[in-house]
Amino acid sequence: MAADEKKSDSSGNEKKEKEKQEEQVRLHEGSAAKHIGKKEKKGRRAVWIDQETLDYEIELKTLQIELMKLQVHIKTTGMRVLVIFEGRDAAGKGGTIKRITEFLNPRTTRVVALSKPSDTEVTQWYFQRYVAHLPTAGELVLFDRSWYNRAMVEPVMGFCTDEQHKRFLKDVPLFEQMLVKDGILLFKFYFSVSKEEQARRFEARKTDLLKQYKLSPVDNLAQQHWDQYSVKKFQMLNESNRSISPWTIIRSDNKKKARLNCIRHILTVMDYPEKIEVERLKTDPDVAISGIDEIQHMEEHLFKPGLLRG
Repeated sequence: MAADEKKSDSSGNEKKEKEKQEEQVRLHEGSAAKHIGKKEKKGRRAVWIDQETLDYEIELKTLQIELMKLQVHIKTTGMRVLVIFEGRDAAGKGGTIKRITEFLNPRTTRVVALSKPSDTEVTQWYFQRYVAHLPTAGELVLFDRSWYNRAMVEPVMGFCTDEQHKRFLKDVPLFEQMLVKDGILLFKFYFSVSKEEQARRFEARKTDLLKQYKLSPVDNLAQQHWDQYSVKKFQMLNESNRSISPWTIIRSDNKKKARLNCIRHILTVMDYPEKIEVERLKTDPDVAISGIDEIQHMEEHLFKPGLLRG
């Protein structure tokens, strides 16, 4: 083969590889809204996106600006705000937390994602290691999973005894009552994903290099123990959904809607200066659901697992 033919083949392979990489590239969130109105010129390339994605990015930016106003108010007034995120694996908790904290000052906003307890922590009062991470004056703290590990993950996976699980369900309403009466503003979100969507997201983790860190041996077990998790979820909601510390269920098969409605719920409950019109912060009743309504739904379908939402 002549030298110029080899060069041509090499160039062709490089072009195909580049095109393949471009097909896999995801635009950074916010890119579409940022480039609205940009004109064609040398070096720019047109990229087609869904109108839904564009609308989402514009709305998300609006809500993130509101979160920044809220953070200033929390710091100024010395409020203590705690937001708990629970749900099955791949339900979208981490992505929502990322959007909430993206532009907030890290000095007064903390994300707590604890690993498994150490040998010392195992011997302590169960709530003890979480108490150390509660918000102080002027802080917003977000728990990526919390003490509710003992309500679902631990009993299903055999990491705690039945007695420990039962004792937790009796103690947690009293513990949260103490926090709220001491002045901590508590939000509890449960992200509800369907079994089919969870399976799809698990598969996506295997091929997306940016999601490799999320891969876990527990993933397959989450699908295998789906019904057991549903039973524990029902018990958890029944025992811990109280007027002083209610649950808000977020339907998260559509990640974008889940993120927006979760943020809207927080902003709706909180009062702060220069807040936008309440109408713009209304949540979608098909996405953000009260704990009471979720309990009722589960009571009606508990013996029909196929109709239960995640």
